[in-house]
Amino acid sequence: MTTFLKSNRVTEWLVRGIRNGNAHRLPVVLFAILTLGVYAFIEIAEEMAEGEIRKFDEMLFLSLRVPGDPSTPLGPAWLQETAVEVTSIGGFPLIILTLAAVAGFFIVTRRYGAALYAVLAVGSGALLSQTLKQYYGRPRPDLVDHLDTVHTLSFPSGHAMVTTVAYLTLASLVIGFLTDRRARIYVLAVAVFVAVIVGVSRVYLGVHWPSDVAAGWALGAAWASLSWLILHFLKHHSRVQIESGDKP
Repeated sequence: MTTFLKSNRVTEWLVRGIRNGNAHRLPVVLFAILTLGVYAFIEIAEEMAEGEIRKFDEMLFLSLRVPGDPSTPLGPAWLQETAVEVTSIGGFPLIILTLAAVAGFFIVTRRYGAALYAVLAVGSGALLSQTLKQYYGRPRPDLVDHLDTVHTLSFPSGHAMVTTVAYLTLASLVIGFLTDRRARIYVLAVAVFVAVIVGVSRVYLGVHWPSDVAAGWALGAAWASLSWLILHFLKHHSRVQIESGDKP
């Protein structure tokens, strides 16, 4: 009984100050995104491992390059500089700084569970990304010179995956405090937009194949949905225990 009560206290502490929005449709939506994301990642990974996606990758990759001169990206010179700046949004330094700032805000407002949730969701997503890179061992694109410094393997794109996890996780926390539907859609759209432009910038700069980025998006959305789904059920469990009179 003592263990049960302690478990309830931990659950209540974790979800205190976090809101989930619509409690009825949310689990269905999250489970659908989780399922589709994992399925898409597995399909892309299988095609990549078998080499069947190479031609498609090269076609999309070269479509962002000047015809006849693949060493030169499309667009004016300032666009390349912009791409480098955009891609830094998905880099670990900025992700860590953003996460630290948000977690710090939750800590000073005594929403400790929200801070822990954000750190665990993003941190575990980054760890999963690095683990999968080592497992698949796919080399970086070799068709052109890289326009950004890289230190790791290619599949899946860490920038695409971690950006998707981080910004969707932070968006989920913000959405819970919004009652206006348009505001919720806006916050979610901004998170998706950031993940998209970061992923595209990786291909434009020649450091990732399109399939790397697509796999990162898919698994990132799935991981963020899984984290959100776990939080939803913890919050639901806590509420049920309170309503049933089991709260000490």
